[in-house]
Amino acid sequence: MTAPLSARDAALRILEDVRPQPPLRVPLDDALGSVLAEDVASPLDIPAWTNSAMDGYATRADDVRGASDAGPVRLRVIEEIPAGRFPTRTLGPGECARIFTGAPLPAGADGVVRQEDTDEGKPVVSIFRDRDAGANLRHVGEDVRRGAVVLRRGAPLGAAELGVLASLAVAHPLVHRRPRVAIMGSGDEIVDIDQPEEILSGRRTASSNTHTLVALVRLAGGEPVNLGVARDTRESFREHLAAAREADLLVTTAGISVGEHDYVRPVLEEMGATQRFWKLRMRPGAPVGFGLLGDVPWIGLPGNPVSTMVTFELFVRPAIRKMCGHALPFRRGVLATMAEPVTLRPKLQHFLRGVLSDGPAGLEARLTGPQGSGILTSMVKANALLVIPEGQFETPAGSAVVAIQLDDPRHQAGPAF
Repeated sequence: MTAPLSARDAALRILEDVRPQPPLRVPLDDALGSVLAEDVASPLDIPAWTNSAMDGYATRADDVRGASDAGPVRLRVIEEIPAGRFPTRTLGPGECARIFTGAPLPAGADGVVRQEDTDEGKPVVSIFRDRDAGANLRHVGEDVRRGAVVLRRGAPLGAAELGVLASLAVAHPLVHRRPRVAIMGSGDEIVDIDQPEEILSGRRTASSNTHTLVALVRLAGGEPVNLGVARDTRESFREHLAAAREADLLVTTAGISVGEHDYVRPVLEEMGATQRFWKLRMRPGAPVGFGLLGDVPWIGLPGNPVSTMVTFELFVRPAIRKMCGHALPFRRGVLATMAEPVTLRPKLQHFLRGVLSDGPAGLEARLTGPQGSGILTSMVKANALLVIPEGQFETPAGSAVVAIQLDDPRHQAGPAF
């Protein structure tokens, strides 16, 4: 029998067998959260022309200097330039143009006097301050130069990135396709929420894992495909698993242990799947499996709700992020100080649900309460997983602990555990 792996080794082994999804072009507004599959160079300068940063008057600095309330400068207004219209005149000495924010600067002008410093007169305007001499311009190319690489391959696309792409007229960016993640639960005791009478009577247990995983897959950047709940028969398992061949990743919950009704592994073997590992030295979530069903990676998660969420965070989420094209698949770890002592058994690496808060000397960590793997509300309270090394039975108050913040948007290349 192969010895159980550490959580770190398991996470790295999974990533060896998953690949970024092929690239495709999608409408710009559908690309939010996707990852670029090519460098994007600018075909133009941005701004394409020097323009006004203010509503006011395009002027020559030499004409404006020295203006004051006591000695205003008077200039002849030769043109009005709203945004969206290009100037038709060149300014000469003693001349200016009424101009609005974003409008191109006329030739001969080198600054914009804000309208608050004028009497807004026509056809002659009086200027009472010279603080804007040579100011309030957005110079051609000051944001982006033609030919410059603006966004690199592998860049996640957020709201700002979509705005930049729009400014380059990129209507269909090339991004990595979001992976289709098939999700399958199992167990005769499980029913979905379309059978509330079974759940509320206590005769069956709600399939909370399915809905949790659908949400987690979406949050990780994948597209969930719900295969439903398999009954505890080989035929039902085989029927449900067959539908996963069209997916990019298969995630199962429960049915992975060694009980008489745990059919995930044997049925996958019957279907020709290869198995990489199936047990880890960790808690919660020791019964985690990984293999390949044809070209489809399979990750088998335990059935207890907390174990499902913890192992998804450690193993499935990084896999989905790599498939989406992210170069940094893992959440980063931060150091915190335990605000209370923790005693653990057995000799396994533990991932405790914790709450991080700001203390006098930095981050402080506390447990959410009881750590049973069926206490799903502990995940509602938790904002971090506290990583306790294998064999560390006692963690006194004041000890340093690595914490994986569950809401941290920053990521790193390797596991923090």
